[in-house]
Amino acid sequence: MLKEGDKAPAIRLDTDTGEPFRLSDLKGKKVVLYFYPRADTPGCTVEACEFRDQSTKFTGKNAGIVGISPDAVKPQANFKEKFGLPFTLLCDVDKVAAQAYGVYKEKNMYGRKVMGIERTTFLIGEDGRIAKIFSKVKAQGHAGQVLAAL
Repeated sequence: MLKEGDKAPAIRLDTDTGEPFRLSDLKGKKVVLYFYPRADTPGCTVEACEFRDQSTKFTGKNAGIVGISPDAVKPQANFKEKFGLPFTLLCDVDKVAAQAYGVYKEKNMYGRKVMGIERTTFLIGEDGRIAKIFSKVKAQGHAGQVLAAL
C-alpha cells in the first residue's frame, strides 16, 4: 500500500492520442494523477470537467493534470474531445498502473462484489514522491480540494 512520502511508481502507458507516456517525463513538475473508473460516465465526467474548469489554476502552481482509467485509446479520445479536456488521459487497459498504485480493488456494485477502480488522486511532488493521497474521492468538489492542497 502506497503512502505519502513514497516514490511514485513508474507509469508507461499510451495517451488518448495513442502516444507513449512516461510519468518520469514530468519530473520537476507537480503532477495531479487521478484515477477514475470509466470515461464519459456521470461521476467521471463531473470530476474531469471540474479539473478542466480549474486547469489554469493548476498550471499557475506548476502542476500538470493527468487522468487515468482502464479505457482504451478511442473512448479516452472521445471523452477528451466531447468535454474539451485540456490535459492528458492515459489508457490503463491492463490495469498495470491501477495495481501499482493500489486502486484496483474489490467493490460492491448492486449487491455483488466486483473488481474495479476506486476513485483516487495522487498529488506527486517535483521530486517524484507522493505528497498527498486522496482516497475514495467524491467527484463533486474534488478539484478544489486538490487545488487547496497544492
